[in-house]
Amino acid sequence: MAVAHNYENPIIVGLDIGTTKIAAIVTRRDQFGKLEIIGLGKAPSYGVTRGEVTNIKQTTDAILEAVADAEKQSGHKINVVYVGIAGQHIASKQNRGIYTLPGPDEEITRQHVKDMVEDMHRLALDPGERIIHVLPQEFTVDNMHGIKDPIGMCGSRLEANFHIITGKVAAAQNIKKCVERAGLQMMGLILEPLASSASVLHEDEMEAGVVLVDIGGGTTDVAIFKDGIIRHTAVIPFAGNIITEDIMEGCKLLRPQAEKLKIAFGSALPAETHENEIISIPGIAGRDRKEISMRTLAHVVNARMEEIFAQVYFEIKSSGYSNSLNAGIVVTGGGSQLKHLKQLVEYATGLSTRIGYPTSFLAKNNKDELKNPMYATGIGLLLKGYDEVDEMTEIEKMRLFADKQEQTVTVEETKPVDIENHEVFEEETPMEHDHIVDETANKKKKGNLLQQMFSSVKNWFEDENVNGDFE
Repeated sequence: MAVAHNYENPIIVGLDIGTTKIAAIVTRRDQFGKLEIIGLGKAPSYGVTRGEVTNIKQTTDAILEAVADAEKQSGHKINVVYVGIAGQHIASKQNRGIYTLPGPDEEITRQHVKDMVEDMHRLALDPGERIIHVLPQEFTVDNMHGIKDPIGMCGSRLEANFHIITGKVAAAQNIKKCVERAGLQMMGLILEPLASSASVLHEDEMEAGVVLVDIGGGTTDVAIFKDGIIRHTAVIPFAGNIITEDIMEGCKLLRPQAEKLKIAFGSALPAETHENEIISIPGIAGRDRKEISMRTLAHVVNARMEEIFAQVYFEIKSSGYSNSLNAGIVVTGGGSQLKHLKQLVEYATGLSTRIGYPTSFLAKNNKDELKNPMYATGIGLLLKGYDEVDEMTEIEKMRLFADKQEQTVTVEETKPVDIENHEVFEEETPMEHDHIVDETANKKKKGNLLQQMFSSVKNWFEDENVNGDFE
């Protein structure tokens, strides 16, 4: 049976190029609009350092490996992907724009707002930089302040505050080169903390004021929301890998041993561990076994996590919203799985904290492995993809997907598969009617937010002025 592929509900692929892993996630939407993951391919990432590609060949090979695994599981030939971008080169700034309408008391249209966004893309930047996102915040119509959506209103003067996110052209160029050498077409490039925010934050949290902290392998990404609007973004060049390196040095271990030790026994609070608890691990090259105290391990982890969240707290203070974050902090990413991290963050920042799981948009019959914080970015990229597809015309969808139809791989089953053991899950019974209504309402609210978040995204590789940098 061939994998279904139609223009209304196409199969979308997200490619998360991380510091520790590269993941290709293949999905389609079920009848309730939820994401049904039909393939997940992973490969170790050796060519990426702190979120930036540093070895083209190794990164390309890892992408090929991850994509091949995802194709095998999904039965779908992967051609088009949505990709995330991160790294310490990412910066953000605030800017204000003014637009005089053609006539007095003229109705404001979406085109007027787009013209303002285009003006923001003409800002002067440092050599080698490009704008990734221009995100409108509040609008002002004829001195009427605090307007979120001015379309349809009448006025003669439109003003707006914009949150502008920039990055280095070279970093994006390296990502594009790896993706294209793997035989793929890159449909979108999106800032990873925005993707993670889309998959783990709730509408109410963004209204009340919340900080997203995505602890990856190479970077810790920060995004602050208030009144449903993004207010501040930052990338901190410390994350899970540096904790592994600290364990290697502090406990005199090999990297694979240190990584396994961190995942299995790492705790962010030494006080929550017992001093007499000992971990015994094999010695290096036939040497005697090494015994490590759980308390010692926790001290090593705690020192680095306190440093990371000291910088997170600095970003919160710098944003000017430290007293307006009623929903506190949401921590996601692979690094969020450390034991007792929630307590440490609350102690270090004084803000209520929860761990963010990307489950809101996933169908119930997906494997539990996918409901892990380490896939928050990848699932956010899928949401971005469907958000763009929903905005396309029928002709645009046909142009994008028609030539891919013939390349669909034939498979025997299309039910969701166990990613590790390749076991087929049985179909679950449909959800209760009231649950469907509730989920549909939540999807609609989140969809509106996503459309607002991504409506002003500038695709670097469709801009004539930018394309020359990548040829």
